[in-house]
Amino acid sequence: MSNKVIKVLSFDGGGVRALAGLIFLSKFEEQTGKKIFDEFDFFAGVSAGSMNAFGFACRGFSAVETENLWSEYFLKKIKTPENFWDKYSPIQMRPKYTNKGRVEVLEKIFPDMSLGDSLKPVLTLSYDVESRRPVILSSYNTPDFSLVDACSASSAAPIYFPTYQSEDNRWFIDGGVVTNNPTLVSLTEAQKYYKNQEIRVLSIGTGINTRKIPGKKSSQWGGLGWLRHDIMGIMLETQIEHRIAKDLLLDKYLRINSPLGKVNRRLDDDSDVNITRIKELGYKWWNEFGSNLIDFLS
Repeated sequence: MSNKVIKVLSFDGGGVRALAGLIFLSKFEEQTGKKIFDEFDFFAGVSAGSMNAFGFACRGFSAVETENLWSEYFLKKIKTPENFWDKYSPIQMRPKYTNKGRVEVLEKIFPDMSLGDSLKPVLTLSYDVESRRPVILSSYNTPDFSLVDACSASSAAPIYFPTYQSEDNRWFIDGGVVTNNPTLVSLTEAQKYYKNQEIRVLSIGTGINTRKIPGKKSSQWGGLGWLRHDIMGIMLETQIEHRIAKDLLLDKYLRINSPLGKVNRRLDDDSDVNITRIKELGYKWWNEFGSNLIDFLS
């Protein structure tokens, strides 16, 4: 049995807010001269976090190169509107965006690549709507599944994007409906992949919405009322996975996350003001958790 400590890097979903974790990791690379790709053995990500995980594991990108996947050009391309009138209608009858722009962006990043082409073990999650079951897509169990399909399937967020049809004619929605924090999934999968070896997990969130929901008013809300007051955010809550992972792994676990502050809770706000706030959140994380990460990896 090898004495090597296996290090797992897990990314939450959270739309454009997934950029904050990359800012944090870029500061690590800048300060230490080390590459995240070299520091970790196993990668996982769900929804928007899947693109981060694939950037590291499949392309061997640096944190700055992975950060560039969230460039203004790519974000505008991803946000191809489904219908001009729906975009400005107060009642959204169809998905907000098409899959077309997102797929085109992913084809540029991961051209003709399958999960089996990954340089290191990696996984993502999605949900098969026809079989009504969660699906783990990984480099070791589903190596022939295309990277474009895997990332598109994991990030097909209901309301924002249409259900995604993969090359094998399955229909998927966002893996965040299974769990928006893949820490526990990545832990159990890494334990199966690296049998009887010590495992440490770095888990990176996308900010916590701490805005109070008025209890008395909420008792009168129907579907529209709850949609207006972040029912999706509540359903994608990640705190229970964090608490369980902390209890299980103790000092072999490090979580990077904090309240959103001024960052917009909405997953698709790529305005200059909000992107700046997301980056500031990443820098704040470095100031708060940077030394912890260096110790954790030493």
